[in-house]
Amino acid sequence: MTEETVLDLPVHPPVLPMLARSVATVPDQGEGPASYVYEPKWDGFRAIVYRDGDAVRIDSRNAKPMQRYFPDVAEAVLEALPERCVVDGEIVIAHPGAGGARLDFELLSLRIHPAASRVRLLAEQTPAALVVFDVLALSDDDVSARPLRERLELLDGLGLTGPRVFATPRTLSAETAREWFSSFEGAGLDGIVAKPLDGPYEANKRSMLKVKHARTADVVLAGYRLHKTSTAAKPLVGSLLLGLYDGAGQLQFVGVAASFPAARRAALIEELAPLVVEPGTPAAAEHPWADWQDPAAAAEGKERRPGAVSRWSAGKDLSFTPLRPERVLEVGYDHMEGTRFRHTAQLKRWRPDRDPASCTYEQLEEPVSYDLGSLLPGAPGTA
Repeated sequence: MTEETVLDLPVHPPVLPMLARSVATVPDQGEGPASYVYEPKWDGFRAIVYRDGDAVRIDSRNAKPMQRYFPDVAEAVLEALPERCVVDGEIVIAHPGAGGARLDFELLSLRIHPAASRVRLLAEQTPAALVVFDVLALSDDDVSARPLRERLELLDGLGLTGPRVFATPRTLSAETAREWFSSFEGAGLDGIVAKPLDGPYEANKRSMLKVKHARTADVVLAGYRLHKTSTAAKPLVGSLLLGLYDGAGQLQFVGVAASFPAARRAALIEELAPLVVEPGTPAAAEHPWADWQDPAAAAEGKERRPGAVSRWSAGKDLSFTPLRPERVLEVGYDHMEGTRFRHTAQLKRWRPDRDPASCTYEQLEEPVSYDLGSLLPGAPGTA
């Protein structure tokens, strides 16, 4: 279908999904208005899915149609969901590994590609699955105002057991949810969501609670980028570029720390000035990321460098100011995606007591492996 197709449904696009606010721990189970249902927090693309006969529309968290990127999911919806419905869920891709299958957000991100032929090839090579956790409309009925407990009964009645469309696992036990919080991380899941059982579907409101994994790591500071509001007269640090040493002694780029107050951005310019590596000097040639613009480096199979062009960064200024890799800082992060931090890290403190060479991947806590196939039996990539 085209993005302009008109859908004759009781709930019309665009609908912004209901959101969650962060809390420190899994909340205890209560009674009445305080009662919860607990679900895994999936690490994928949030999706509001509309089906009207043979027409399928899949909207992103920002209500932008994205069915063109997931033709495999659209096909699965036609096979598994009722002819007229609106559901809320998450698109995920599983990837097999030595310890069992786990979610792979990087494979999922590759789908956002302008070439339809490329998207179709990826859909065939690494098909995605849809995990459904709420129902907004069914047949001619708008059910979004009903209590969640009633909407979940409707979801159970759909019989979504795979292999391409699943109903999410859930529990009423806070103790079980806490066990899931630890064990499911090994399958690449993001945490736990607690939803009020008596609440309606509240679009774009943070009516749910989420608990995400939080860890710290000591990393090497090896550069920074200027903030978008920076000027020659008033330079401001936008983000700090972070690295960890691999087993071969190479400093690999693992992500950035950002989100500083304006005053702090200005202070960092002065604070880091003694570490700046001047272009054309021997120190510049010896910087561990000196080859960040060299296509041959990528061809040799080296890890991606800060500034490497991607589908997300086309047209952006990817340059950075290299720093001598002599300072260590402690950052907070939730989890890794391959060899990098999945999200922007948070600066906790400077660590003058740490030797940069000691900042290796070995310090990172690895979750115990958990086979995703136990949660999504038969899903692509779990066998």
